[in-house]
Amino acid sequence: MNDLFLPIRLISLAFGFMLCGTVDGRAQLPAQEAVAALVGDQSLAGAEWSISLIDIERNELLADYQGQRLLTPASSLKVLTTSTALLVLGPDYRFRTELAYDGYIDAGGTLQGHLYLKGYGDPTLGSDQYPGVPGVDELLQGMFRALNEAGIKRIAGGVIGDATYFTGPPAPYSWPDRDAGNYYGAGVWALNIHENLFYLPFQQAASEGAKPRLLPTRPSVAGLELDNQVTSAGRNSGDNAYIYGRPYEYRRVVRGTIPAGGGTFTIKGSVPDAPLLAAQLLTDYLRRHGIGVDQSASTYVPDPSRDFARTPLLTLLSPTVQEIVQRANQKSVNLYCEALLLAIGKKYRDEGSRSAGIEAIKAVWSERGLDLSEAKLLDGSGLSWGNRLSGYQLATLLRKIDRDPTISGIFRQSLAVAGRSGTLQDAMRGTLAEGRITAKTGSMKKVRSYSGFAETRSGQQLAFSIIVNNYPCSSWQIRRKLEELMAAFCR
Repeated sequence: MNDLFLPIRLISLAFGFMLCGTVDGRAQLPAQEAVAALVGDQSLAGAEWSISLIDIERNELLADYQGQRLLTPASSLKVLTTSTALLVLGPDYRFRTELAYDGYIDAGGTLQGHLYLKGYGDPTLGSDQYPGVPGVDELLQGMFRALNEAGIKRIAGGVIGDATYFTGPPAPYSWPDRDAGNYYGAGVWALNIHENLFYLPFQQAASEGAKPRLLPTRPSVAGLELDNQVTSAGRNSGDNAYIYGRPYEYRRVVRGTIPAGGGTFTIKGSVPDAPLLAAQLLTDYLRRHGIGVDQSASTYVPDPSRDFARTPLLTLLSPTVQEIVQRANQKSVNLYCEALLLAIGKKYRDEGSRSAGIEAIKAVWSERGLDLSEAKLLDGSGLSWGNRLSGYQLATLLRKIDRDPTISGIFRQSLAVAGRSGTLQDAMRGTLAEGRITAKTGSMKKVRSYSGFAETRSGQQLAFSIIVNNYPCSSWQIRRKLEELMAAFCR
């Protein structure tokens, strides 16, 4: 059934807008009343809304306010990327990373050639955030063992990071410098390491207004220069420091505040060049453990005149896409979604770029009856302010996901559950929505969104999306109001 022809009856409300009613003419549902009250709330005057609520079984639009309006969705966009990844790549797909060499190993154990670390998009490689994934030290130890087993005692060439499987800029140009310089705005390459982030600890200053002292980063990033403009705020002020910079920029500015105190306080930044850092970390590890490396670490630039056959030493596999999607949605990890987007483009169009990934997403869902031609997609994570999706598009997407037996169960399990897990772990506890709302959350400055599923007391399954831009109240106030709306969806 074409989603443009959902059964719908419009009911005029006193607020001067239209909401959708049931086809049998019964009194307004609690959900409709709650939407009416929310968008008519004078404390939210000037806010921009796009709200849609759909009965999954009957394909009936139960409530809608400007559902076709295109707004900035923030991280609700992740449901589009992650669901497409499950369809295009498959739940069991694993990213691989290869350690190989060219040249030959001579009788004395010297590799007369280079060692290559080639990535195929794994965003979890060397992560210290992902349970069960080997961290950097364990990862490098495994590579060291592979060289030992091959009899390599010295490398006459160097370690080269190969990220040529993907193309295009690591971070979209639409991401502001303040985002791109921080861990949540880390660029993505075909070869990633340590979630492409570094830890930046400060020695806290004792008094407000004083300047805290920078301590060495973890891991060490060769060539990184940080201009520390951070000052100290109240002891309970939290992390309000930002690192400004973009991929390949090694001179960065750190601005904002951290709490005054007597210990250390750590923030996280994005690495300038993940493939180079991976090669440097491996080079340093090998040298420290007795394998000489004659040349400095570098990154691979294709050159047909110098391309030689490579001999594999080790292949590493990532967690499955199903597992990566689970963490991407539960923890709202931008890096994972950007890697999935590029992998989608590579699989669907044989081009590992954002433009190819976005083209693939629109094509995949067009084949399934969802028109995204008017949507504006600039990334796979929702970090770009210029992204535009409507509540109706997202709610319809979620209904289609839930009707697809190949991904429905996997996808639902990837979402946060109200009062229980993920980004909703502390939300809606003790309300009707606890355990009945599963959703992806989205939050940026003056942007809030929730897109997911609601279960009513009678067991009715609903798909919904709520997007609000430019709200005039505080973030905790809008969160409380939207949580009340989601609770109404569960009646």
